[in-house]
Amino acid sequence: MPDLSIARHLPGARLPQALSGGEGSGGERTRPAWWPAWSVPAGLRTLRAVLVIPSLFALTFEGFGNLQMALFAAFGGFASLVMASFGGSRRDKLTAHLGLAVIGSLGLIIGTAVSGITWLAVLVTIPVTFGIFFAGVAGPNAASGVTAALLPYVLPVATPGTISMIPDRLAGWWLASVVSTAVVLLIPAPSPGDRLRAAAAGSARTLGRHLAASARGTATAADTQACQEAKHQLMTAFASTPYRPVGLATADQGMASVVQLLEWCTVLVADATDGHPNLDQAAQADRDLFAMTAVVLGQAGDLLAGTSQRQPDTDALDRQRAATAAYHQFAAAAEERGEGEVDEDAVEVVARHAFHAQAICLVVRNIVADTLIATRRADPETIAARRLGWYGVQPEGTMAERRAASIAGALGVLTRHASFRSVWFLNSLRGSLALAAAVLVADISGVQHGFWVVLGTLSVLRSNAASTESTALRALGGTVLGFVLGALLLLGIGTSTPALWAALPIAVAVAAYAPGTLPFTFGQAAFTVVVLVLFNLLAPAGWRVGLLRIEDVAIGCLVSLVVGVLFWPRGAASVVGDDLADAFRRGAAYLTQSVDWALGTRDEPPDAGAAAATAGIRLDEALRGFLAEQGAKRLSKEDLWVLVMASMRLRLTAYSLAGMKAPAHRRHRGMAYARFTLTQAAADLAAFYERVAVLVGRPVAGQVLMPVKVPSFTGLNGTTSGASSPAGENSGVAVMTAPAGDADGLEEAGDLVRVVTAPHHPHLLWVHEHLQHLSSHVHAIAEPASHVAEQRRLPWWR
Repeated sequence: MPDLSIARHLPGARLPQALSGGEGSGGERTRPAWWPAWSVPAGLRTLRAVLVIPSLFALTFEGFGNLQMALFAAFGGFASLVMASFGGSRRDKLTAHLGLAVIGSLGLIIGTAVSGITWLAVLVTIPVTFGIFFAGVAGPNAASGVTAALLPYVLPVATPGTISMIPDRLAGWWLASVVSTAVVLLIPAPSPGDRLRAAAAGSARTLGRHLAASARGTATAADTQACQEAKHQLMTAFASTPYRPVGLATADQGMASVVQLLEWCTVLVADATDGHPNLDQAAQADRDLFAMTAVVLGQAGDLLAGTSQRQPDTDALDRQRAATAAYHQFAAAAEERGEGEVDEDAVEVVARHAFHAQAICLVVRNIVADTLIATRRADPETIAARRLGWYGVQPEGTMAERRAASIAGALGVLTRHASFRSVWFLNSLRGSLALAAAVLVADISGVQHGFWVVLGTLSVLRSNAASTESTALRALGGTVLGFVLGALLLLGIGTSTPALWAALPIAVAVAAYAPGTLPFTFGQAAFTVVVLVLFNLLAPAGWRVGLLRIEDVAIGCLVSLVVGVLFWPRGAASVVGDDLADAFRRGAAYLTQSVDWALGTRDEPPDAGAAAATAGIRLDEALRGFLAEQGAKRLSKEDLWVLVMASMRLRLTAYSLAGMKAPAHRRHRGMAYARFTLTQAAADLAAFYERVAVLVGRPVAGQVLMPVKVPSFTGLNGTTSGASSPAGENSGVAVMTAPAGDADGLEEAGDLVRVVTAPHHPHLLWVHEHLQHLSSHVHAIAEPASHVAEQRRLPWWR
């Protein structure tokens, strides 16, 4: 039986603790590992399986007298009720079960049709199983149904049969699908609520309260801590599943964007209140904008939580933003006319707060739009515009052009998963080759039940060789244990039909309850007992059926081990490294284009956003696959998480800059040099991320890796951030000071401060603050990147 214990693959409850081993790894665990944990969902799953599987088997075998229909009804019920676990609304579950029924039917027909010709069966198995594996990229329900969808193909392709059996087999499969779907809808598991949406609502509300308190001047350090705690809970809910908790549907993509934007908003709020929790030094217009932004953010949280049906008041937010912009334009005009005294320090502080007010407002505006999409309240124009943002493209053009571009972006992300840098692609290819090899070996070896060879391969195949070896040993141990228990059962009751019928529901109950509550070995043993009982009801053979299953599963495990060693033995760890390198390279290119666009030195809008977004999605999937792998992790989870968050920060910073177009206005003193300095700073940062990509990327023979030097960035106040060595050393620094005779008429470094903070051209300050934000975090990247590089250059078996 495939290892369906998804819960055993998850990291701990909170990300920081999860990445270091989980909270529950200490003294909380008092029960022995072999003792089943009580689970209401597992109990209801068991109830549904006991009600359906024995009943369908009795109806089709005893009632209709049709062996093929009985076999596929029993295994179809097991696939729909035990192997698959679909979530969401009733409509989502109905759609998922219908999809499983249709895909399973196609696999059943193809498998039966090619089963008589070995070479054809082997060749056809590769594309069919690859397609089923790869379809899991569509979302959590699709990923959950992969094993269940494979079962109706591997059963007939490795079992002797003819075309004439297809109607009976389809009848059994569809009977099980229809009845199972009805029972799932009639006896649903109590919904734990949408954990991800609840965490997003909590994060939005907490951020709103903190921002409102800061605008009033009443914020404390506890408010900042609460925001960080809410962010940790949100990222835990998003990252603690072995596959993305959202699919490719529009509402799911909106929810995924909400998560990332809330994380980004938390960072921006922390930057705005860094060193001082309150915003009392901001201009009154900016404080009003902060306050209105807080209100709208709280309303978005209420909408996500379902406690309010009222849409966030974005019109009021837009009016306040326009009023704030008008205030600063008036102040700029007054300064140009020389009215009043100018306090340079005060101007700088006000300019920084104005930047943060506008930046946070724009992020919240996008959060609201994505919230409306996630809750299915958005209009088509909003959906079209935000789709572009999800795939790294700024919304431009007509409505029709936006829709076409958004669809192209979605298809582009999906097709770019067809890459050796995608963990979905690699695992799908690896799994399809393993199953094709199992079909070949089952036929050549002449085993009586070739299906068990293929299912044994599917059961133990993991994403790396070490995990496959460990699972294979547990699978064999469980099969032997099940054989011993089944043999003792058959010795006790013999082949008495009434006794076997009485034992069937008990065996089904244990096998259905085991996933997620018992070790894999116990689940395998329970499934072996079910097989013994079923096949003795179909054709009494006593304990010998169990002995044959041990032989077949052993062959299947051997096939998995060979494939695991030959194809990507490092598993998801190598893919994570490759995808990290890709994310940093794509993000660096995106940053360079975005800075040039924002400064007015690039004529065309940035076009590297789609590739950066795709790299981010692939990295997210690879990290989940790595965390889901069983056994010790060679790559530190803490190091990986630091690098993943750094790549996301890089991409979101570039996306934010890509939304700014340098305004067309008359030339002001010092602008040319300010642009040059900011461009150089961006180039230094991009070069740093390129070096990090080389470090964490695929090892090259003979390559000598040098330590990555952290670039420094001297801010407007003269302090240097992100540097591990004093500015001026040979470390690729970009300092905001003016060389003599090359400062576009500037007399001293302080003049450059006034140029960048001047209200005439706030885009310069925006670019500066974005680069300052990145620079303040780069010091944390070099060491984790070096650790990953060291581990990647060790042999996979060490």
